[in-house]
Amino acid sequence: MKYFIVDAFTDQPFGGNPAGVVLLDGDSFPKEELMLQVAAELRYSETAFVRRHSDSEYTVRYFTPKAEVELCGHATIAAFSLLYQLQLAKDGCICHTLAGDLRIEVGEKVLMQMATPRIVDTILDAEEIYRAIGVTDYQPTLPVQIAYSGLPDIMIPLRDLSMLQSLKPDMEAITAITRKYDAVSFHVFAFAGDGHTAHVRDFAPLYDIPEESATGTANAALTHYLQQNGRIPSTGDFSFLQGEAMGRPSVVATRISGDGVIYVGGTATIVAKGELMV
Repeated sequence: MKYFIVDAFTDQPFGGNPAGVVLLDGDSFPKEELMLQVAAELRYSETAFVRRHSDSEYTVRYFTPKAEVELCGHATIAAFSLLYQLQLAKDGCICHTLAGDLRIEVGEKVLMQMATPRIVDTILDAEEIYRAIGVTDYQPTLPVQIAYSGLPDIMIPLRDLSMLQSLKPDMEAITAITRKYDAVSFHVFAFAGDGHTAHVRDFAPLYDIPEESATGTANAALTHYLQQNGRIPSTGDFSFLQGEAMGRPSVVATRISGDGVIYVGGTATIVAKGELMV
């Protein structure tokens, strides 16, 4: 089995969000026990195992070092960017996953279809939320809302970029609040007027992720949130800069198509490859 280490949401090595990608030969997947062992050996949060049916149809399974998961956004971007760079995929593709079939637009930038977005709830009293990220002087011009595009995340606007960069998150408090609202993460953002739609930071300690360098589902949800609150057009291409505080800057691209479907993705960089001797 050939394996690759691919940094998703970046065009520079050692940026973005890394994933393992294993390209399979033959018509079947290895035993689950072996795929778990491979994921544990590679030690990334997710490893994608890719079975190719044709240039436009694939089945992908995703494994953490401990279990199989239905879907992983950054590992999908990593896998299809790799396939494009190896000239094994192009244009529109279908990706079969345990979470359902996804439409993937494959090119130098890979974009994957997300779940139908919605605003789940508006949090009227957000004082405890801001206190949990170390902000006491806040006067949000946008609402704090839970937005969904595959997973529910709490959208938290800040006044400016300096406030975003100087956050002091209380992981225990964030864990308790996300559990309270049945959400995955705090998705905190600010506008900078620098060509990116927004700069963002994402905290998901409830799922053992203190901070994430690139978050596809949450930025898709943020895209819907901003559109619903009148800050971006109803169609177009958008860009979110994440991971700066972690030293792994990531550019997450999103698109709202004419039919209202949200896509998320970006570029990816191959940083290593090898062969598994199993």
